[in-house]
Amino acid sequence: MVISAWETYLPTFIRWCAVGGGVILSMIGLYYLLRFFKVKPEVANGYALILPWILGFLIWNLYPFARSFYLSFTQYNMFQPPQWIGLENYVRMFTKDPYFWPSFRLTLFYAALNVPLGLIGSILVALLLNRPIKGIGIWRTIYYLPAVLPAAAVALLWRWMFSPTSGLINFTLQPVYKLLNMRPLEWFTDPNLLMPAFVIMGMWGVFGANTVILLAGLKNIPKELYEAADIDGATGWSKFIHVTLPMLSPTIFYNLVTGIIGSLQIFTQAFFIPIPRASGTFLNVKIYQEAFSFGNFGYASALAWFLLVVILLLTLLVFRSSALWVYYEGEKR
Repeated sequence: MVISAWETYLPTFIRWCAVGGGVILSMIGLYYLLRFFKVKPEVANGYALILPWILGFLIWNLYPFARSFYLSFTQYNMFQPPQWIGLENYVRMFTKDPYFWPSFRLTLFYAALNVPLGLIGSILVALLLNRPIKGIGIWRTIYYLPAVLPAAAVALLWRWMFSPTSGLINFTLQPVYKLLNMRPLEWFTDPNLLMPAFVIMGMWGVFGANTVILLAGLKNIPKELYEAADIDGATGWSKFIHVTLPMLSPTIFYNLVTGIIGSLQIFTQAFFIPIPRASGTFLNVKIYQEAFSFGNFGYASALAWFLLVVILLLTLLVFRSSALWVYYEGEKR
């Protein structure tokens, strides 16, 4: 019996229409409910229009957020009801899981190297793209391309480039290997080379959104400040230290915060590139493995909440330190 495409997708189409209709009816009902309580028409209309976002936030963001916190105190494999076990998942994390601390150290070490190097690289590239040279628009487009390439494809590309036998990097270094009489480096299987390989991959992100954001910050620096510095006889380095960096500090602060969050949540590269189990794995990949490979959704939720707390603490630390080095134009101190 041949089932037509319409019969296959009809139930999905009906559910889609039902959900959409329900949201529209909810918007209309909220509008008239607010009008019943004498709310102004423009205010009632505004609340009715943002209702779909509010429902989406409550259903797809807030509920999973709260649910994962509850599951972190349970034993849950998705096929049986959650069983409350208290702090056992957290005790297991800190004392019984032999791969947790290596994974945490690997993730933290990667962030400690990738964030400052990426930030410095982004600033240097933004300064280059801020130069008034011919065809600068083309160069800016080229340097932004890494931001629009699929992360999975980029990870597989780097995996091939670091291949010990057929990779482009080892092929390029062949003369050096012969000169020093050494074997080709095994980037992802040698624990000593694992971190440098991932940091090199992380530098790929320098030529993307971070550079564009910093370039926008450079464009917003008033030219009058540089003109005043020229009148005072300041050199190029002095202008960079006393004008460019202070005026660019809010943008650097934003990139620093987002860089910390992104580096601690590295997933795609680590997921597509296998590394020795003894070296640990990145924490986000471990969370995925515990949940979808081993079925330990409760333990995975506990790991996810631990990662969230670490990110929050580091972010708060950066925010507290911002008063010492971030300058906002017009700010009184």
